[in-house]
Amino acid sequence: MPHHRSPAPLPTVVAWLVSLLLPLMVLFGPLQPALAAMDYAKQVLIGHDFAGADLRGVTFNLTNLRDADFSGADLRGASLFGAKLQDADLSGADLSDATLDAAVLDGTDLRNAVLENAFAFNTKFNNVQIAGADFTNVPFRGDVLKTLCASASGSNPVTGRDTRDTLECG
Repeated sequence: MPHHRSPAPLPTVVAWLVSLLLPLMVLFGPLQPALAAMDYAKQVLIGHDFAGADLRGVTFNLTNLRDADFSGADLRGASLFGAKLQDADLSGADLSDATLDAAVLDGTDLRNAVLENAFAFNTKFNNVQIAGADFTNVPFRGDVLKTLCASASGSNPVTGRDTRDTLECG
């Protein structure tokens, strides 16, 4: 009579799967629904909807983001170097540690955004809404600071900091 091999018991199969997947999870970390490490550099994303998205560390260098919606998005550590953000909605977004240098913000909504430790020294700010924005530790050129201080008001709902104080308006 031929000898038939019986299938492995279920606990053995589960243990085998765990032994395969566990090293991968340790190596790559838990699977995230985030768009982290994505690169959108030099793209045209006019009017794109990123509202509430996890965009930590994403690159948007030299990207056209006119009319894009980033409201409530997590952009911590993102790079928006040279990005065109005219009429974009960044209200309530977390831009902590983000790079905004050489970006163009014209008509951009930054109300209640957190920009703590962001780099924005050569960023163009024209007609921006900044009520409640937190600019703690963000370096600005003197002319830009003067323009921002002229319209600064409110306090940030997340950090509790007064916008004028974070800009050191005096």
